[in-house]
Amino acid sequence: MAIDYDRLMAREFPVVRHRYDPKDVMLYALGIGLGHDPLDEQQLRFVYEENLAVFPTMASIMAYPGLWSREPDTGLDWEYTLHAEQGMKFLKPIPISGEIEAQTRVTGIVDKGEGRGAIVYTERTGIDTATGDALFQVFHTTFARRDGGYGGPSDSARPPAAIPDRAPDITCDLPTIPQQALLYRLNGDPNPHNVDPKAARTSGFERPILHGLCTYGIAGHALLRSCCDYAPDGLSSLNVRLSAPVYPGETIRTKIWWQPGDAKAVFQSIALERDAIVLNNGEAELKG
Repeated sequence: MAIDYDRLMAREFPVVRHRYDPKDVMLYALGIGLGHDPLDEQQLRFVYEENLAVFPTMASIMAYPGLWSREPDTGLDWEYTLHAEQGMKFLKPIPISGEIEAQTRVTGIVDKGEGRGAIVYTERTGIDTATGDALFQVFHTTFARRDGGYGGPSDSARPPAAIPDRAPDITCDLPTIPQQALLYRLNGDPNPHNVDPKAARTSGFERPILHGLCTYGIAGHALLRSCCDYAPDGLSSLNVRLSAPVYPGETIRTKIWWQPGDAKAVFQSIALERDAIVLNNGEAELKG
């Protein structure tokens, strides 16, 4: 079944409600590596009940629509879809408990042509059901590798942030542990590629890989640590391309470049042991 452009653009997603409590807040932070230095009191703020705060990238998993590309009405060959880009805007601090609701919508589809795939853009806004406040926006890009050439618009894809050709202004190394994917999956992402060696090999990986959203959270940790002194509301936005998988146990080095005249930075993350770029063309907007 090929993509039907008008049908997919108009697809109505269900409203998803996500209830959470302080235990969920701490589990997410542990899942992306917060607390790896138990003597760092700034990290403890996200993993300990005393003065607890929500790590901002937790919004990426809230009111998540699930693997909607598997649904037959999308026209997507879901086994050949990839999570290509992730972006967020942080509008207000997230309370440490409550309920978030969101409804995903398709905002754009780019037909790259036969044999070149298609790009599907979606977004959702997280609403605090207790107050009605919009807390965050999540932007997700799916690369549908086998779905190009269906006759849809071929407008150019959104341009990525440019990485400077010079040494970074800041470098931040953060560890992952061999059990990182086993821990992170408890946030609600049970994909077998992240835990089952056989499933990982079937998909072409030598062993289970880390969730892309976990790597995204680790980059958020690097930015919040290096540029915001761990202020929970220090980020305004965080956008990046997911370019390669991480294997649990690797060290993630995030290279950060300040943008002249703006409270903005661009960044790139590598798996240090393989010198492999795992996140690229990253851009963060900072508050203050």
